[in-house]
Amino acid sequence: MIRGLGILLLAAVVAADQLSKGWIVGYFSDPARHGVEPLAAVFNLVLVRNRGVSFGLFNGDSAASAAIFSILAAAVVVALLVWLWRTRSTLIAMAIGLIAGGAVGNVIDRLRFGAVTDFLDFHWGEWHFPAFNLADSAITVGVGLLIIDGLLGRGESRN
Repeated sequence: MIRGLGILLLAAVVAADQLSKGWIVGYFSDPARHGVEPLAAVFNLVLVRNRGVSFGLFNGDSAASAAIFSILAAAVVVALLVWLWRTRSTLIAMAIGLIAGGAVGNVIDRLRFGAVTDFLDFHWGEWHFPAFNLADSAITVGVGLLIIDGLLGRGESRN
C-alpha cells in the first residue's frame, strides 16, 4: 500500500509535468506571443530551455550536459525506488514519489529536447527567481517532506 502511494505520486507528477510543459510549448508557439506572458505583478509565464539542473544551475550549452544529467538523475531515481521499496513510512513514500516523479519528468525533457522546459517565473521588480517547472516543484516539496520527517524525529531508523 505504501509503495503504491509512492508509485502513484511518481506517475501523477510525471503526467502533470509533461502535460504542463506540452501546454506551455503550444501556448508560446503562437507568433503573437513573445516568450513572456505577465499574469500578475509578481508572476509571468515564460518559455525557457534549461540545459543545467534545477533552477538554472550549471546551464551551459554543452550537448553532453543532457546525457550527464540524465544518467545522474536515472541513478538517483533507481536509489529512490530501492528506498521506496524498503520504507514503511507513508511520509517518506510520498516524498520519494514526488522527488522521483520530478526527476523522471525532467529526464524525459532532456532525452527528448536536450534541455528541460521551464515556464514559471516569479519576480519582484527586476529581480527574477530562476524559472522552474512542476517537476522542480515536486522535487522541492519532496525534499521538504524528508526534512519535516527528520525534524519531527520520525526518521526511518526510529520506526
